[in-house]
Amino acid sequence: MPVITVSQINRYLGFVLKGDKNLQGIMIKGEISNCVRHYRSGHIYFTLKDDNSAVKAVMFAQAASRLKFEPEDGMSVIVSGSIGVYERDGVYQIYANDIVPDGAGAVNAALEQLKKKLAAEGIFAQDHKRPLPLMPRKIGVVTSLDGAAVRDIINVLSRRYPIGSIYAVNALVQGEGAPDSVCRGILKAESAGCDVIIVGRGGGSSEDLGAFNTEKVAYAIYNCKVPVISAVGHETDFTIADLAADMRAPTPSVAAEIAAPSTDTLYERIDALTRRAENSVSARLERARDRLASLNVRLTGQSPENRLKLSSNRIENYTERNKLAFSRYIERLDSKLCQNTARLESLSPLKVLSRGYSLVYSGDKLLGSSEDISEGDRVKIRFGDGGAEAEIIDKW
Repeated sequence: MPVITVSQINRYLGFVLKGDKNLQGIMIKGEISNCVRHYRSGHIYFTLKDDNSAVKAVMFAQAASRLKFEPEDGMSVIVSGSIGVYERDGVYQIYANDIVPDGAGAVNAALEQLKKKLAAEGIFAQDHKRPLPLMPRKIGVVTSLDGAAVRDIINVLSRRYPIGSIYAVNALVQGEGAPDSVCRGILKAESAGCDVIIVGRGGGSSEDLGAFNTEKVAYAIYNCKVPVISAVGHETDFTIADLAADMRAPTPSVAAEIAAPSTDTLYERIDALTRRAENSVSARLERARDRLASLNVRLTGQSPENRLKLSSNRIENYTERNKLAFSRYIERLDSKLCQNTARLESLSPLKVLSRGYSLVYSGDKLLGSSEDISEGDRVKIRFGDGGAEAEIIDKW
């Protein structure tokens, strides 16, 4: 028998499969996994699987452009196409011409069922989410120490937050023992006194992320006594661990940024707080000065010296007012005296005498009738400008 090359055997198997009509134009039902659309060529590469087996598949760009939907992991579909051999790797695969959705796959359905159960138990409740510490002293990292995720986290924290310490716990992040390993890692980080814990891994297929879609890991995160940040896969990946965690980060690097602030930001905040404190103190001092000035004015107004001055001013005012009132009172009396004097003068007997009349007295008695005197009496006569004595010689 002649010796053949690997290429020759692969090419031969390709011809065999291509010549088998039972493998051409067939329809295969299964669940999509590891689905990737090449951004340049437009080809779609995926795995079609059921409970027991899996087969590689490819849909070239021309056929993919005719799809009415975007294939995603977890979809149950019916693939139309042919079986052939990829000669370079020597593996057979499905060359898909069309893909028809057949509802969510069994794995995806089980995942949705678990999500509903955990949600009903309050594992995802927002009121259970705990705030992250502002400045954690120790940051726990539960992941594979051989993976890129832990290196990304350490690089980010070392650069942004060198004042904190990192407590890394090695854990399996995929495979059969991964859920238990992750749970043990969370407990270990919690017992070590970490202030916050990052749990996660780098990206991968839905099967690779399966450990973070388990009930065990969800309970471990929920029951952890310190805040947990879930950082599983890439930004488009979303797991049950993300829903149970206190905070979800799209990538491990972002988780490190969320777990601790940048020291530059802290310095800026310290500067801002210092300025606020200075402004607050300045404002309080200004208010204190204004109040002191106000109290000084009030105190000056209440001082004995000022009160004595005010009393002296009031006395001077009262004195001036009394002087003015007394002067007006004297003026009124003087005016009244002048009026009475004028009236008195108008009624004075002297005024009458000045008009040619006279008064006759017998001693000090004013005589008002001739009957009051007799012949021979001596009398005094008062004229307006003087007087005289006379003797009564005769009366009539």
